[in-house]
Amino acid sequence: MTAVVLPAVPRVLIAEADPWSRDLLKQVLLNVRCDARLDVCADGQQALELLANVPYDLVIVDWELPGIDGLSVLRSVRLRKRNPPLPFILMSSRNDSASVREVLPLAPTAYLTKPLNMESLTLRLQDLLLNAGEEVSCEVPMLAPGMTLSVYLERRRELADGAPLMTDVQLAVKRSLNPNGLDLTLLEAEVRTDPQITAVLIAAANSAAQHHGTAVQTLAQALHRLGTGQSMNLILGLALKRSARLSDPCLADYAERYWGLSLHTAEYARTLARLLDLDQERCYCAGMLHRLGDLALLRCLQEWKQAGGELDEWEEIGDALAEFGAGYGSALRTRWRLPLELRELIAAVYQLGGGVYSREALVMNMAGQMARLTEHEGVEALAKSRTARLLKIGLPELMRLRKK
Repeated sequence: MTAVVLPAVPRVLIAEADPWSRDLLKQVLLNVRCDARLDVCADGQQALELLANVPYDLVIVDWELPGIDGLSVLRSVRLRKRNPPLPFILMSSRNDSASVREVLPLAPTAYLTKPLNMESLTLRLQDLLLNAGEEVSCEVPMLAPGMTLSVYLERRRELADGAPLMTDVQLAVKRSLNPNGLDLTLLEAEVRTDPQITAVLIAAANSAAQHHGTAVQTLAQALHRLGTGQSMNLILGLALKRSARLSDPCLADYAERYWGLSLHTAEYARTLARLLDLDQERCYCAGMLHRLGDLALLRCLQEWKQAGGELDEWEEIGDALAEFGAGYGSALRTRWRLPLELRELIAAVYQLGGGVYSREALVMNMAGQMARLTEHEGVEALAKSRTARLLKIGLPELMRLRKK
């Protein structure tokens, strides 16, 4: 592929209907050119309107756009006879010879089939967006003058990227490969303890682009609906985002504690669910996700420090978690459209609402109480609780559960 002559800061358009695929493309592109001016849209009509008004240097479009499809967008671009031709990457799930023959006369710069090969996409973007030997570095934007931590966290709540990664995703994918490709069962075992990966894959599997009516509520269900290629892409794409891992020791220490609480809650929930013949995996996932907001807040606190903000390593972190942690979790679960049934189980970890409780909700409430016990506290009080009575479990069962 021949590299094109680009301005100092390239302008790029991405048109992709699925929000998770769109976000993945954005992260891969910014990983190649962090300074790119990027516009994104979700349908062909928006893409044509933007193309009519903005002189782009590269366009990346999915064929299967709603309304005006991506092939029609490419056809419109080529009819304008720009010289040199506008670099245009067309993506599609169609890999049959008839589709390829239909595309070739319109001379796309590249025709990529889904699920995308991340390495191949990165190499193509490097060819198009970088001159030979060129390296681009970008500084973290500084805070606006007078910005306070409280205002910053309030603004970031609806925009937060979620929790930091607690798993080495490159190693997880490597361990999940066998001679026949990626093994989803092995991959689930590698990443099931990571709240961010669990939440993102469940959200992506429930997106409209998947065209399924039944809600996905577990990591295993999400992996099988998305398939090997898309699952791997989404997981690897998470590692490309800013602050994907916490480098600040104090924030990382807080994250380890909240992650540990998530793990303990998930394990208690799964064991209780198995004991009571309930859905173990739904309960495990709910436990894993119940501290997602606190972890997301810690990630935003690291971004605050990287942008030049000051942060007391203990008092301010604790105050921020107490004030914003729950709100961040609620905002993420709503924005990512996690299934309502799963969100109700997560909420039950903290408290039971009014009305009739499902047995799974009671399990989550008990698991949360068990996980919050200190090592010196016994389970006698829990055995007398309303939750224990409704579940019909007593002191012997809870003592056995505590010892596991």
